[in-house]
Amino acid sequence: MNRAASAPIIEIKDVTKNFGAVTALKGVDAVIHEGEFFSLLGPSGCGKTTLLRLIAGFEQVSGGSIMIGGKSMKDIPANRRPTNMVFQSYAIFPHLDVAENVGYGLVRKKLGKAEMAREVEQALEMVDLAGYGKRKAHELSGGQRQRVALARALVMRPKVILLDEPLSALDKKLRDQMQHELRQLQKSLGITFILVTHDQEEALIMSDRIAVIFDGTIAQLATPEELYRRPRTRRVASFIGVMNFLEASASGGDGASYQLDIPALGRIEVPASQAPEGLAAAKINVVGVRPEMFTITGEDTGHFEREVQGTVTGTDYYGDMTYYSVAVPGAEAPVTISMRNTAGRAVAREGSTVTVGWGADSIVLLE
Repeated sequence: MNRAASAPIIEIKDVTKNFGAVTALKGVDAVIHEGEFFSLLGPSGCGKTTLLRLIAGFEQVSGGSIMIGGKSMKDIPANRRPTNMVFQSYAIFPHLDVAENVGYGLVRKKLGKAEMAREVEQALEMVDLAGYGKRKAHELSGGQRQRVALARALVMRPKVILLDEPLSALDKKLRDQMQHELRQLQKSLGITFILVTHDQEEALIMSDRIAVIFDGTIAQLATPEELYRRPRTRRVASFIGVMNFLEASASGGDGASYQLDIPALGRIEVPASQAPEGLAAAKINVVGVRPEMFTITGEDTGHFEREVQGTVTGTDYYGDMTYYSVAVPGAEAPVTISMRNTAGRAVAREGSTVTVGWGADSIVLLE
């Protein structure tokens, strides 16, 4: 999606939310674009669901403002907002069949029977449940219930679909399938989706952009690739995937690069583009390296920009991947290295000495 070419659909300005003496959100600012798949990601209790409920109108802001489609949502109740929510529990009515569940919200539109049936069937076709209208709730699988809940939201033709951890009750295989289906559906419809999740992988797979929330504030708002490759802080880096943290110090910087001393890896020059904007050299005391940015070369040497020797202290075999713990002189703890198990590549054994290859572009400078 080209965000530059799309207008803002939701503008969140300096939003705070208090529940008595507890402040759940602290001056949140964000712009969500039309047609965007946007995720609110963070640990339990960080404020992400509270923000979703504020957008939906189930809660009112304590301070700041929320605009949807250029209109202030102040004092606008949930049923008059151009949004619809898919809840974690799906909230399927057990006494109604699938068609009645999907068409429940259309009743207040006072459509004719034929028109309502047509709208419901179109919504069911969108979620690949055509012909399921007469099924009862207890006859549906978890994935089918999730689709019914989504069809019930889509049939109202909202500008924004709000998703409150809708896949959390599914098993891993079905969850992976539904992640793909939801993303493809969102692309085909062009409707703005806002997803709340605590699952980093889910957010990375599905989103155009992600807001990482800690303690009621947005720690970083960026594309999945930017969040993963260039996290702004150590906390964001450790929350998004796996990261090795290594002690470091900067002996200087000229604005274009930093001269770093990393006890585990040696002295190296790192481009300033790999640091958060405005990071002063004096503040650098740690760098990050993702496990896949290291390569175990065994006895073979001389093929990488930089190489260090290490000893394998542990292996975790996942079939397609092996995760190694490798003790490297100068590192306080073994580094984690991931290697794909390609044809002909032997799994290194514990206790073996290996050469670890890496390059300057693998170093992430952190605040």
